[in-house]
Amino acid sequence: MQLSDIEEETKQVMDVAAASTGVLSLVAWLPPIASLLTIIWLGLRIYESQTVQGLLGKSTRKTGE
Repeated sequence: MQLSDIEEETKQVMDVAAASTGVLSLVAWLPPIASLLTIIWLGLRIYESQTVQGLLGKSTRKTGE
């Protein structure tokens, strides 16, 4: 049996199944990626805070004040 022997409707069902599998695998990756980006963002915000900058001995005044 060759791929050309399979009916067109069967091929379309298999295409949908393959695409669904790809999308579902991406969805499974999104929560860990979103969590990592959230951790990075919050780490940057904490680092930029006046308290941390004061502890590091850096100026806490913003430009224009």
